[in-house]
Amino acid sequence: MNKKPLLSSMHTHTIFCDGEDDIETMCRAAYENGLFAVGFSAHVSCEKQLGREIFWNLKENRVNDYVNEVLAAKKRWNGKINVFLGLEADYIKNIRSPNDDDIKALNLDYIIGSVHYLVPKNGKEPFTVDGSLKELEDGINECFDGDAVSLMHSYYDAQLEMISMGGFDILGHADILKKYCHNKNFWPEKEENARQIEIVKAVSHSGIVIEVNTGGLNRKKINETFPSLSFLKIIQKYNIPVIITADAHKAEHIDGNYNFALNMLKLADIKEHFLFNGKNNGKTLWLKEKI
Repeated sequence: MNKKPLLSSMHTHTIFCDGEDDIETMCRAAYENGLFAVGFSAHVSCEKQLGREIFWNLKENRVNDYVNEVLAAKKRWNGKINVFLGLEADYIKNIRSPNDDDIKALNLDYIIGSVHYLVPKNGKEPFTVDGSLKELEDGINECFDGDAVSLMHSYYDAQLEMISMGGFDILGHADILKKYCHNKNFWPEKEENARQIEIVKAVSHSGIVIEVNTGGLNRKKINETFPSLSFLKIIQKYNIPVIITADAHKAEHIDGNYNFALNMLKLADIKEHFLFNGKNNGKTLWLKEKI
């Protein structure tokens, strides 16, 4: 009988941002499900940078509370499960970056770098590609003058810029752009695959790990992981390390659809995934786990 691989949940949201459960509940769920580690990754505060409050981001005045509660949980669960302090940090061109000084000053265990927002070239306000289908369609029409292909290129351009700037450990949901449009043929698949190859080549020189995110499956938004199988095959070709994450917003999703993710990796001929194991003198420590 094959031994079940060790798994972790490093992309986790709580009531400090847009999650439904508190830190202690998430720790307990991770422990009861036999996970190697749980990492907390609240959406970084962007209200100062964007000039408006975003409901799903950590509030500026709650940052210290968030840090202290995760550190307290780390002590409470010591010897039972590894608990790590992180953030999911947005890259918003010329506005916000995982490499920003205020984020560095928090001395986090790890950072997930993600692109949720695009900055339109026509001068409109940044908008999120991770909202509703209507928001995406409005963004294409109002911010990219109806040119969906231009929006797609802007998304992958932003990822490349974020990777080049660095300051993070895990690349978040690298094709979340498809969340509401994977079956709508907004742009040619071959054209998007070419951009994904660029992303993978950039990651190959960075030391970054790409997450295989089951959040869209857990919330019934999509029928595959982020990244897609075709994207995973590109990742395999360039031998890029991956980490399985749940993007959990409630305790019942702490390891949601992990068997599906493992099967996706097998279909892509990826034979191992990585577990975050802290840092030593600033160097990120990863454990390899065979699938």
